Amino acid sequence: DVQALENAYELIKSASVGKSALSPSENFSPDLYVLCAEQAFQLGCLEVSSDCLQMYFKGRFPVNQFIGRAYLCQGQLHTPLSTDNLEEFEKFVMFFLKAIDFAMHDPRYYFLIYNASVLYWEAVRPYLKPGFRYCLIPSLSQIVKALNQTEEQDSEWRAELMINLLECFLDASKMKEAEEFSSTAAIFIKENAPDKYSQIFSLMVMLNVTFICYFTVFVLNAFHSLFCFLFFRNNLCKTVLRSANYFPESGSFFSFSLYHVPFYLLKVAFCDPGRLIEMQCLEYEYEVQKLGTKIMTYTKGVVEAQLKLIKNLELTLQHAVRLGDPNVIQVVCATQWNLCLPLLQHNLHQRVRKPLLSVADVLEEIDSMLILLRCQVHMEVARIEEDEDRIEAAIEHLQKAVHLDNNGQYQEHLRVTLNRLRLCTMLYETPERLEDQAVMMIEQAKKGKQKDNVRKKRSLLVNAGLALAPDSFQIVLDSENEAKVSSGKSRSQISYLSAKAQHHIKSVEKADGHLKRLGNENDKDRIRLWADLAKVARKQGVWDVCRTACRFCLLYDDTSFRKVTKPKKTQKKKASIVVDDDQGGSLTGKSLLPAECFSFERDLLRILAEIRFINAEATVHLLRSQGIELNDHAVPPEDTSQHPTGYVACLPESDPEWKTYSLWINYLSQYAMENFQRAAEIGEELNEAWIVHNAVVYVLNYNKHLITAGRQREIIEYLQTLLRAIKNVGHNGSTVISLMLCNALARGLILCWIPKPKLVEKKKIDAATDRKAATKGPEKANFIQFLSVDPSGLPDVKAALEICEFALNLTGRTMPAETVPIAVRQQIIATWVKAKQLHQQQIGLKLVTEEESNDEAENPITRVLIGLEMYSCNGLGLMDFTVPSLSQLVKLALGCSWSDSLVELQTLTRLMHFAYVSHEYEIVMTCSQRILQLVFNYLLLFRPENTMRLEMLSTAACIQGKSIMADLSGKKHLCITASKAFVQSARYAGEAGNYSLVMFAARQFWNTCLPLIGSPYDREQFKEPTEVILKNIIKAESKNKQKDTLPLHQWFTKDFLSNELSLGHFLPGMLFFEDLTLRTSLYGLLFHIHADKADWETALKVLDEAVQVLPRTRHRLLIFKHMVIVKARLGCNFMMDIQKFRDESEDYLSLMWHHLVTVSRSIVGQFNCFQNAIDALQKEDSEWQKVDYLMEFAEWLYCNQFPLADVIKPLQWAVDILLHMK
Repeated sequence: DVQALENAYELIKSASVGKSALSPSENFSPDLYVLCAEQAFQLGCLEVSSDCLQMYFKGRFPVNQFIGRAYLCQGQLHTPLSTDNLEEFEKFVMFFLKAIDFAMHDPRYYFLIYNASVLYWEAVRPYLKPGFRYCLIPSLSQIVKALNQTEEQDSEWRAELMINLLECFLDASKMKEAEEFSSTAAIFIKENAPDKYSQIFSLMVMLNVTFICYFTVFVLNAFHSLFCFLFFRNNLCKTVLRSANYFPESGSFFSFSLYHVPFYLLKVAFCDPGRLIEMQCLEYEYEVQKLGTKIMTYTKGVVEAQLKLIKNLELTLQHAVRLGDPNVIQVVCATQWNLCLPLLQHNLHQRVRKPLLSVADVLEEIDSMLILLRCQVHMEVARIEEDEDRIEAAIEHLQKAVHLDNNGQYQEHLRVTLNRLRLCTMLYETPERLEDQAVMMIEQAKKGKQKDNVRKKRSLLVNAGLALAPDSFQIVLDSENEAKVSSGKSRSQISYLSAKAQHHIKSVEKADGHLKRLGNENDKDRIRLWADLAKVARKQGVWDVCRTACRFCLLYDDTSFRKVTKPKKTQKKKASIVVDDDQGGSLTGKSLLPAECFSFERDLLRILAEIRFINAEATVHLLRSQGIELNDHAVPPEDTSQHPTGYVACLPESDPEWKTYSLWINYLSQYAMENFQRAAEIGEELNEAWIVHNAVVYVLNYNKHLITAGRQREIIEYLQTLLRAIKNVGHNGSTVISLMLCNALARGLILCWIPKPKLVEKKKIDAATDRKAATKGPEKANFIQFLSVDPSGLPDVKAALEICEFALNLTGRTMPAETVPIAVRQQIIATWVKAKQLHQQQIGLKLVTEEESNDEAENPITRVLIGLEMYSCNGLGLMDFTVPSLSQLVKLALGCSWSDSLVELQTLTRLMHFAYVSHEYEIVMTCSQRILQLVFNYLLLFRPENTMRLEMLSTAACIQGKSIMADLSGKKHLCITASKAFVQSARYAGEAGNYSLVMFAARQFWNTCLPLIGSPYDREQFKEPTEVILKNIIKAESKNKQKDTLPLHQWFTKDFLSNELSLGHFLPGMLFFEDLTLRTSLYGLLFHIHADKADWETALKVLDEAVQVLPRTRHRLLIFKHMVIVKARLGCNFMMDIQKFRDESEDYLSLMWHHLVTVSRSIVGQFNCFQNAIDALQKEDSEWQKVDYLMEFAEWLYCNQFPLADVIKPLQWAVDILLHMK
């Protein structure tokens, strides 16, 4: 009753005022002051309570319990409502400690210590948030000490306070004090409150104070299906392993863990419903951990599995809420948050909206102290609501996040986001600040639909840019406006390109003075606004606005963020808390946040790194609009204009205007690369590996054409910067990208120093000797002069060798979850072996042939690849490796378990090649049989890389055929077998679209069957093979495309994979057929096969096909000759075909007509052929031939019963010719 309290207060106050100082006796007891103050505090009358206590302390009071109660009441008046006012908290602590100190002197007042501890713990709840617990350490330590000294009977309460004190030590990073306190606390809790031992045990594991941690991890791994050891394995095992040399002096903990831990955990798990729920949470986390790196792939199956676990956890959260234990509820909520984190991507986060809302609501209901978690959940829910256009709900969640952001780490971020959302709710109003106007226009552009007019979107984006930089945005934007470009001095294409370059350079310079004119006003907000403008413009394809916005945004990086202090690696752990224990209750300490906590400045740097990437991409887009790839040089345009007679074209390189344009193109490439480089530097400064990883991926992707062409040297400085950054911050779990970078850099260092071998042909003795040399192998046809590396290149070679060894060490340290593909490892091995050769360092045979190796990096596959690379490098004039035998390598290769079937096929094919060169034909056949076993599986793989498989199969079949021919021993049937191998090779090459391989197989086939086509019977067996080869030549010719894949070798080798592979390398001393000659010969062979059977219609179809597919060259004359003969034989009109020989000599043309006489069916046709044969001979040198034809013509006329007068005329003509001869 407040009224009764006020009446009592008035009576006490009036009695106190009217009391005489000379009165020998008091009117009432001073204890009434304390009783009234306590009642007033409970009823909320704080002024009454304070006044009563003031009157109590002014007077003389007896020494009894009310002194302590007065101190407690006085302390409660200063109860801290938040963490903002430390002065009030210090007063609160001071009065409570006075009460405890008073009660310590008399056992009758020990109850006051217990009461003080309860009241204290209720009042300090705001300080239980992370980062503020350090404030409680001095006072809570004294309370726990007092309870221990008074031997308080409530052991559960004492254990609770001990656990919380230990948590305070951990939160403050006072590890030494925590270890000292935990040892005594653990003994007390084990003996007096065993139910709470699991809590102290978890904290002790974090401290790594006993060997019990190690054993528990072992036990839980053994029984993971029952206990679900995820928490210990992931969060605690690392701590144990870091101090594996620590063992307790006593064996008590070990004996406890050995005999009691499993049974204790079983008891806890099955008796406590809360523990069962916690075990379920651990099970769900373990299921997610089993997905491993698949989580980052975001495939449908993986996402669905995660969503299923999240849905199950929602039911678990409902069970925890019904149970009512706040600690269990917090465990479930934290687990749910961890499971939702990977799905917070823009296109997935709507799927986890409901679970996150449940987490936020439940934590709010129990007023959880997981303040940071609650803040982050509200922020993510706000983002989801915003994406769904529920702006008011998003604002509500952001306001809750602001209230929970006690440390202020998200303060700027929340302020900016709240301001943006509030501006979105403003209808029919124009903000006063230009920045706010820009925000509104950017948001309107974001919400534009795909079908909206591009001009409308562009207008909004341009206006936003003008609001942010009215003085220079339009000028910089017009740098790409071709309407503003003059036509140039000479009005030529080159002059126009020069004017365009000059206009761009002059316009973008206007951006440099923008910050000087603006100053540092709202710079952080403007960075975000420019970044948002650039992102929206890029997403909507408005590239010129995107590039312009990026330029203005990055002005701040150049001026304000270039000298950001790099965070120390030691800051990854929580910083220690500075609290001077000698000062008693004084709170001079400061809780330092861990380095991983959110920082607005660090977030701005991340944004700038992202804009660097976008700006570089946009610059590459500008280059491509000019028809140029990144880091390529400008190509002069074709001069299509007409010039007067005598005009001499000058080289574009000497034209000043062309130089201007070329330098501009080079500047754009350099500008893009510098943006990638700066982004990597920011990632290195922030110690965030994902930024560096993205920079590496961008550089490798956009320079793929350079790397494939062996031009890595042109970007070597950028590659070195990226590798240094990776070494400093780590590779972000992507070892493959790191190896690709190392390979590109190492090759860039050594390619220019690799001397090209000079082949010196031996003098041929005779044709027979030459043919014999061609059969035995390439090494008999030439030899290579000794070569050496330029001494000035040795530092680069040494650096490349170190880089390769660094990369190979990465593959050795790789976890099973991120196994490096063999194909990637093969690339770096090839570079490493070549660098070893250039540096004249031998590779020990033990490294290659050792059957067992303790080093995972030197597994059998790696040893096989190293051996092959040694073979490919030998015989080129440089240092030769001491190589293992091919039989050893083949044995290793056949016994390997290959994870990449393409590399397996490639390896077997290379072994076949080296075995063929070494005349070890048994090895060739062994490898070919293994390949044949795998052919069916390869052909079923309809993937893009199937092309490379087919090329390997083609090469293998070709080597097999050559090997059979080399080991022929005069057996005719083996030629047929070899020809079948070459046909199969051509078939594979045709499917792969590799024209050169098809033609190579065709040459081998022609050389094989040439001795066997002398008779119609022998020719008949080559009908189908010839058709197959011709068909695949056409197929490959239509598919033939330039490859953009990185070759294994970018230098000359003895391998068939060498880029500098010449046909002579395979066929030394053998007749070289040009492609067209060979194809014509194959069509001729097919024609003769049909002619042998008098199947002239089919033969004519073959000839028609040849005319259609062969180019218009002299090679087709043989085809036309056969075509004319066949048409004449069939009685068809061949006059159009005979015209193809009009440019030939008259002797050849006359001979053609004469031959047609013998095949023509009709009298008229034969008559015309004789006439044309005679008329074709016009030269004096051909008169004797003409006389012969005239006499033969007369004989033909007589035999065909022509009039005698007609028969005599050709004879008279012949006589006249003979009479007029000189």
